[in-house]
Amino acid sequence: MTAPREIAFDGIVGPTHSHAGLSPGNLAATRHAGEVGNPRKAAQQSLEKMQLVASLGAGQAVLPPHPRPDVDALRRIGFSGSDTQVLERAERAGMLAHVCSASAMWTANAATVAPSSDTTDARVHFVVANLQTLFHRSLEAPVTRRVLEHVFAANAFDVHAALPPAPLLSDEGAANHTRLCTSRGALHLFGWGRSAATSAPTQIHPARQSLEASQAVARLAALPAERTLFWQQHPDGIDAGSFHSDVLSVGTDSVLLLHELAFRDAEALLSELETRLGSELEVVLASREELAVDEAVRSYVFNSELLSLPNGSMALIAPDSARESTASWRWLERVLDADNPVSAVHTVAVDASLKNGGGPACLRLRVRLTREQEHALMGRVLLDDALANDLRAFFDRHYRDRLSAPDLADPELLRETRQALDELTRLLELGSIYDFQRP
Repeated sequence: MTAPREIAFDGIVGPTHSHAGLSPGNLAATRHAGEVGNPRKAAQQSLEKMQLVASLGAGQAVLPPHPRPDVDALRRIGFSGSDTQVLERAERAGMLAHVCSASAMWTANAATVAPSSDTTDARVHFVVANLQTLFHRSLEAPVTRRVLEHVFAANAFDVHAALPPAPLLSDEGAANHTRLCTSRGALHLFGWGRSAATSAPTQIHPARQSLEASQAVARLAALPAERTLFWQQHPDGIDAGSFHSDVLSVGTDSVLLLHELAFRDAEALLSELETRLGSELEVVLASREELAVDEAVRSYVFNSELLSLPNGSMALIAPDSARESTASWRWLERVLDADNPVSAVHTVAVDASLKNGGGPACLRLRVRLTREQEHALMGRVLLDDALANDLRAFFDRHYRDRLSAPDLADPELLRETRQALDELTRLLELGSIYDFQRP
């Protein structure tokens, strides 16, 4: 087997990308609630970010969006009639925005992934996130699993169903998971916000990820206990807007960048990491004095995409908002000056995503694969110039450049979206993966 490389699987932005402000604790999403969306711009920005990642020599792939509006979900909660009537009745009841969210574009929430090098059965494991904290996100798990099972259909992969949707097992996916690795081996750091013993640790915003869910995910992913570490998110960080641990931390391989309010008792965490991984682990910690937590959250500087490159160096893909923040940019300059593999910071325009509370790191799911496992992927999902050109033309043909809340009830939008996704599954050579495509 060849040495594995990490591939970023980004979710293609859906045609109903809008700003409904559906996520309490996600300050950016609530701040921009009600603004007119631009699905075409959001999709193009995401694609440009993906092309930058690929141009640097890192692995890049795509996953299709979820079908929205989710009319079937509306029927399951009692709305009846024709599709048009269902949409109209849901709008009057204030439920329509919940089934139109394009939040599946943030594939860091799709699942937690453990590579075959770390698991007891030498398979790549995916544990689909139940996202049960929020109704609009709880709808994603069945389609996420179906998509992953189509793409990762070979025997080298094991795609697990989401945990039962209960508060005790609230799972937000890889946004609360970081894989670190040195010559001592790999360690999977699971961030959690609450447990059965600490049910309400925060004062302002809800803590989403539970310790019990993280532990269950690790078991399903066939990770041995010596390769796992479960550490509580700092309640003050969550209350400041770090609803996932990746809002105040990012890491991969031998590098970890974090704010001191990312996790409770950061000093003890770093001591434990050094005990487990040794001095090869390079950590850059931002203090509250150096970078105020509110500014770190506002700029999304830690929600950057940290890439391991073929030449052994690393690059950070940061949002433009990080450059626009004096304190955040000064901290990034310190990262570059420190003795670690990070040799470059690239900034990208992803404001359409940021307005809903997701930066570059939210847009991708890390999947570490050997070349043999890459060759076993189904569909046309690995990004190259030809696929990028096809996707750009696809967005121009099918995506609106303006989408407001009243537009979501337009039955024509439902027709447009289904037509677009039907074409996209053919473009990606994935077959009929959506319920509306089946007889």
